[in-house]
Amino acid sequence: MNIDFNKSDGLIPVIIQNEATLQVLMLGYMNEDALAKTQLEEKVTFFSRSKNRLWTKGEESGNFLWVKEILVDCDNDTILIKVKPEGNTCHKGTTSCFAEETPKGFVYELEKTISNRIDDNVEGSYTNQLYKRGINKVAQKVGEEAVELVIEAKDDNDNLFKDEAADLLYHYLILLKAKGFSFSEIEEVLKERK
Repeated sequence: MNIDFNKSDGLIPVIIQNEATLQVLMLGYMNEDALAKTQLEEKVTFFSRSKNRLWTKGEESGNFLWVKEILVDCDNDTILIKVKPEGNTCHKGTTSCFAEETPKGFVYELEKTISNRIDDNVEGSYTNQLYKRGINKVAQKVGEEAVELVIEAKDDNDNLFKDEAADLLYHYLILLKAKGFSFSEIEEVLKERK
């Protein structure tokens, strides 16, 4: 990683993004020491301009930002860090310091929860129990939910329609996991069709 810290007096901007939802969470600054500590500990550490020292996000609140991927821009003077946030990012108690509370990207968060329930063999989890019953049962459940959605589409109860649409999407994500695919792979297929 070749980063030019000299362009801006030793500090470079760092954009923090939720790796699951792709939501921008915050912006901070790093010097070389902050980046080295971030890479070593896999927790985001900034150089705090107000404290004039290294500051690990979450050192007081426990709301750490766990590093999943570090990317450098084309000019080698800005970093994007994709993280798994532990708790809220903003000191005001919001998900993002930009006060952006959005469900966009939630499907990826749900996909990760489904995957964790299966991979961790969570006892009592409906998701895990259905998955353990095998691909035929998972596929059958997707079919049942699709039929229920079609039936609700013909009626005028919007809430029931949305509930069935959510059920179908949820079970579809389980089916993708059972087949060994991710939602983003399906998105790629759709993008290729564009």
